[in-house]
Amino acid sequence: MSSVQDTHDAQPPPSSKNLPSVRKRPRPSLILSNEPTPGAPPGTLLVEDPNKPKIYLIDYCQEHIVEKWIDSVDEAVPYLTDDRPSVTWIDVQGIGHKPTFERLGEIFGIHPLALEDVVNVPQRPKSDVYPGQQVLICRMAQSDKKGALVTEQIAIVFGKGFVLTVQEEPSSDVLEPVRERIRKGRQLMRTGGADYLAYALFDAIIDGFYPVLEKLGDKLDEIELDALSGKDGTARQIHDVKRDLLALRRTIWPQREVANSLLRDGSPHIQEHTRLYLRDTYDHAVQVMDMVETFREIASGLMDLHLSGVSNRMNEIMKVLTIISTIFLPLTFIAGVYGMNFDTDVSPYNMPELKWRYGYPASIGFMLFSVAGLFVFYWRKGWIGNRRREP
Repeated sequence: MSSVQDTHDAQPPPSSKNLPSVRKRPRPSLILSNEPTPGAPPGTLLVEDPNKPKIYLIDYCQEHIVEKWIDSVDEAVPYLTDDRPSVTWIDVQGIGHKPTFERLGEIFGIHPLALEDVVNVPQRPKSDVYPGQQVLICRMAQSDKKGALVTEQIAIVFGKGFVLTVQEEPSSDVLEPVRERIRKGRQLMRTGGADYLAYALFDAIIDGFYPVLEKLGDKLDEIELDALSGKDGTARQIHDVKRDLLALRRTIWPQREVANSLLRDGSPHIQEHTRLYLRDTYDHAVQVMDMVETFREIASGLMDLHLSGVSNRMNEIMKVLTIISTIFLPLTFIAGVYGMNFDTDVSPYNMPELKWRYGYPASIGFMLFSVAGLFVFYWRKGWIGNRRREP
C-alpha cells in the first residue's frame, strides 16, 4: 500500500531524549493534595490555569497519516466524524484550562467521573470501563537533565476510532517511540485499531521505567564505593535513592494491577488479538517491579554498609588517638616523677639521680627508649601500620 503523509508543517512533540527544560517538581507526597473538598459534587474539576494546553493530533490508517498541532479540540471533530476508517489520536499536553476539558467531555462523551479522574491529579493508576469508551489512569516516570526523578500522570481514553491522552506536563513524555512507529507505517500499528494504539501507549509508559531504573542502578554503584569508605554525605544520597525507589514502587505497583485486570477481566473495548499483547506489558510491569524491589534491598544494604564504614573509620581514629596517648603516658610519668624535686641531702634514697652528672641525658634517653619500645611493640602486634600478625 502507498502511504501519503500530510504533516502541515507540524513539529513533533518533544521527546524525553531532548527535554527543553523540565519544571522542577516537588518530591512525591504521600498525601493527595489536589482532591475536591469534602461534600463536593461528583465530577468537580479542580483546574484554574487560564493558559490553553498544547494539542497534537495524529490521524492515520493503513494508507495515510496526518499529524499537526491544533489550537482547539474543535479542529479534531472533522477527523472524528469523517467516513474514513482511521484512528484519531489527540494528545492534550497540560492540565489546567477548564473550558478545554469541558469541551473534551462534550465531544467524546466522557463521563463526569472519568473526566474528574483525568483532570484532578494525582490519581491512583486504574482502569475504568464506561459505555462507549475505557479510561486508563497511568503515571509516567522520567529522569531530568540532573538525574532527578520526575513523575507525571497521563490518562488514556479510548473507544471506537479514537484515542485521547491527557498529560499532566507538556514538556516531555515517553510516547515518542509510538509516534515513530505510526510514522514509519508499521503494518500492525496502522491496522490494529484504537485499542491497539492504547495498548502501545500503555506499553511505552511501562517501558519508560527501564531508563530511570538504569540510572538509579548506576547511582547505586557509585554510592557503593562511597559507602565502603564512609564518605560524608553518603547517607543523604542513599536516602534520596530510597525515596525515589519508593515513589517508583508506589507508581508501578498499581499499574501492574491495571495490566493484570485488563488480562483477567477483559473489556468490550479491547479486541482479543490486542489482549495477547497485553501479556507482554504485564510481564514488563512485573519485571520493573522486581527491579525496584531489588534496588530497594541494595539501597538498604548500602545504608548498613555505610554505617559500618563510618563505625570502622571512627574505630580507626580512636585507635590512633589511644596509641598516641599510651606512647606519651611513660613520658608523662617520668617527667612527673623527676619533677617532684626531692632533697638528696636529707636521705640518699630521695632520688639520688638528681645528683648524677648525666642524669638529664639518662632520663631523656629512657623516655626515647620507652617510646621506641612501645612503637615496636604496637607494630609487631599489628595495631599500627599495615603489618598484620600471621595466625
